[in-house]
Amino acid sequence: MTIKAVVFDAYGTLYDIQSVAAITERAYPGYGEAITQIWRMKQLEYTWLRSLMDRYESFETITQDSLAYTLDNLGLTYNSAVFAEIMDKYRHLDLYPDALSTLKGLKGCKLAILSNGSSDMLNALVKNTGLEPILDATISIESRGIFKPSPKAYTLIDEVLGVPQTETLFVSSNGFDVSGAKAFGLNVAWIERITAQRLASEFEANGKVAPLSMFKAMRMRNEHMGFDPDHRIASLSELPTLVARAG
Repeated sequence: MTIKAVVFDAYGTLYDIQSVAAITERAYPGYGEAITQIWRMKQLEYTWLRSLMDRYESFETITQDSLAYTLDNLGLTYNSAVFAEIMDKYRHLDLYPDALSTLKGLKGCKLAILSNGSSDMLNALVKNTGLEPILDATISIESRGIFKPSPKAYTLIDEVLGVPQTETLFVSSNGFDVSGAKAFGLNVAWIERITAQRLASEFEANGKVAPLSMFKAMRMRNEHMGFDPDHRIASLSELPTLVARAG
């Protein structure tokens, strides 16, 4: 297999969703971690619910709705300024430390993002974090009006990049996205940032289920659906070697 294009999920793969915790904790001391995890889990739920209901709204609207859900259900009051400040973090999420060097190391491949994110959110994020000159495309599912893991979302890769799926490597750390891409027929690399053994040790060490540990268990492990990834790596930094060997 020759890999001519490497396509990345954005949120949780190139960008660290947990980086919103700094601003949620500052806005609501003592609640930052709970807000961060509930917000993200509800955000993903809303993409799936709206896809099933055939009631598409932009990812920005979904992100706003899921944040409002989170704050309301934790009994936290907010005004428009606080809400906007928290939302703005999605345009300034932190890259994972090895993201930039990995992208620069994938020479000879077309590089792109395929994300559920809205075009304006993604374009701002890519520009703010210095990835704009490196990527060949930043692809939002907006034009399909349905979210990953719908097969309709993954068809955008060939349409935009002009590279067949047999020569495309899709990279994600999100289990639902790995299953969706593999079911569609893409070559898939899963970033296993938290192993089952390490997760078990977190539960044992804490003596209780912390919000972050629960999030890792629910959203950062591979799904048991029969659509397993072709490659399993621990970090983005392993990708250049993987691609070189495939070539």
